[in-house]
Amino acid sequence: MRRSRFLVFAILAVIAAGVFLLLDGCSAEKGKNANSVLNGAFPVIDEAYGIIQEKAVYPVDGDMLIEGALRGMADVIGDPYSTYLSEEEAASHRESLAGEKVGIGAEITRSSGRYIIVAPIKGSPAEKAGLQPYDEIVRINGEALGGLTLQDVVKKIRGKEGTALEMTIYRPDLNKHLELKIVREVIPVKTVTAELMEERGKKFGYIALTMFGDETAAEWKKATDAMIKGGAEALVVDVRGNPGGYLRAVGEVVGSLMQENTIFAYMQNAKGELTPLVVEPSKNFTYDEKLKKMPVVLLQDKGSASASEVLSGALKDLRRGFIIGQVSFGKGTVQDTMELSNGGEMKLSTHKWLTPKETWIHGKGVDVDLASEPNRLFKENIRFSTDVYAVGDYHEDIAYGQRILAALGYNIERDDGYFDESTSVAVHEFRVDANVSPESLMDRKFFAAIRDRVENYRKDKANDIQLQVAIGYVHHMLSN
Repeated sequence: MRRSRFLVFAILAVIAAGVFLLLDGCSAEKGKNANSVLNGAFPVIDEAYGIIQEKAVYPVDGDMLIEGALRGMADVIGDPYSTYLSEEEAASHRESLAGEKVGIGAEITRSSGRYIIVAPIKGSPAEKAGLQPYDEIVRINGEALGGLTLQDVVKKIRGKEGTALEMTIYRPDLNKHLELKIVREVIPVKTVTAELMEERGKKFGYIALTMFGDETAAEWKKATDAMIKGGAEALVVDVRGNPGGYLRAVGEVVGSLMQENTIFAYMQNAKGELTPLVVEPSKNFTYDEKLKKMPVVLLQDKGSASASEVLSGALKDLRRGFIIGQVSFGKGTVQDTMELSNGGEMKLSTHKWLTPKETWIHGKGVDVDLASEPNRLFKENIRFSTDVYAVGDYHEDIAYGQRILAALGYNIERDDGYFDESTSVAVHEFRVDANVSPESLMDRKFFAAIRDRVENYRKDKANDIQLQVAIGYVHHMLSN
């Protein structure tokens, strides 16, 4: 599993299981006051509440007991997508789907009890202030970070637009501490990226969607307009790793590719009643008819979930697109978030969603038309470590390094995390090739060089086997 890594302007870990499909916004109806519920409908809970408050040797705040009961009610459902969110968690959850964030724009991680800058976002306040990868955050506004969780550190860094924070960092390359002042800014969050590509005389648009957020539909319109204006004859839509998002957003994307009044999915409530989701008239699409007729190839993988599957399910059932990659995640439920009087929210699975052929893909996923496995270096999550490992050590960081080295073609006899002599030789060879000081150690410089090599490898679309299969299929379609 990837180490927990956070953009400092959003705590994404509160999204249950990492995949989600949400109805628009929160229900307008407030939940009943928690105290009145305790005192009325559930006397046994009220009884337990009183006993704990009166007799527990470890004192517990009453509000925390109520929050614990709320979490327990959500947990007992046995649905990983139904959960209670505190007021703070609910705000972070909404922010994760917003079109912009307020923060300093840097990714941080926790390594061996230290809080390390992974990378500042280009053009962000963090970059402007001079933050660099591997800077260690020592103090924030004069306060040391000892004993804090990563979430606690993120909360200290977040704040209102225009406010400043002072950060003491330790920079290993200089072996000194630096004092930085960073002003928080609004940071736009792009969920759609596009590129006009040409292969063997055929132009097509490559559009990647990372999630379905507040601004995704508008970004999609801008991207598709640009691709068609540039002469694209087909689209490759990439939803690999897309965990989902708002039903409204995916509905607008699907609708731009389908004829008006087409049923692209069904919603099924707890009583089993079906409600069709129908393509509405397109809004402001400059090349509406061209887009609705343009050949579409969809790239998906095991991480394509929920709203992404609404898109792939519609394309597949309606024969509107050709799907390449791996069977998708398999999440066929829809969540609604209902506000509670304590400021928190109950996120609850209230509907199933079905494909146009009324298939429930939950636990099964959407199958592909053409299977294609990714290259090993595209499957590996990039790790970040500041520790030092040598012959005789054993750690998952070492196993990660072994796997990467093997994928890069170095001779490795094992990948179980034990640092043996063959690993030592391969590490030394890699460091020489990467122009890193030639010790036989896995250290900060080694992991940074590994990260650079993998990221550069992934940037070259020629190395993306699944994309190349999609490009080949597009060329085949356009040539016939």
